[in-house]
Amino acid sequence: MADAAQFAKVLAQSGTTVLIAEKEGKAVSMATVHLLENMTYGGRPYALVENVVTLSKHRGQGLSRAVMRHIEEVVWAAQGYKIMLLTGRDYAARGFYEAIGYDGEEKVAMIRRRTPPRKAT
Repeated sequence: MADAAQFAKVLAQSGTTVLIAEKEGKAVSMATVHLLENMTYGGRPYALVENVVTLSKHRGQGLSRAVMRHIEEVVWAAQGYKIMLLTGRDYAARGFYEAIGYDGEEKVAMIRRRTPPRKAT
């Protein structure tokens, strides 16, 4: 979990919005959307969604669905042409995204993570 300073750094990025759903004044669901400038599609931006999280005791209440719908409103209002997200191998999460209209077959995602340097021997 990020501390307040890291949260502020994320929010300071141009084109970044963090959407939060609250219950009784507490954040219980959230997602981060990054609107990125683009050189194709007439310069229309695209969006990358990360950190879609709902506290376990609040799942199944439509909160993530509401947060994702709000993200769509933000992106479409900015004339974005697509929204992309990655999800792990959790098939329930994939089913959730497909149920709200995301296509898991349209593109292939590839990830390369930085690995720690090897120690000299």
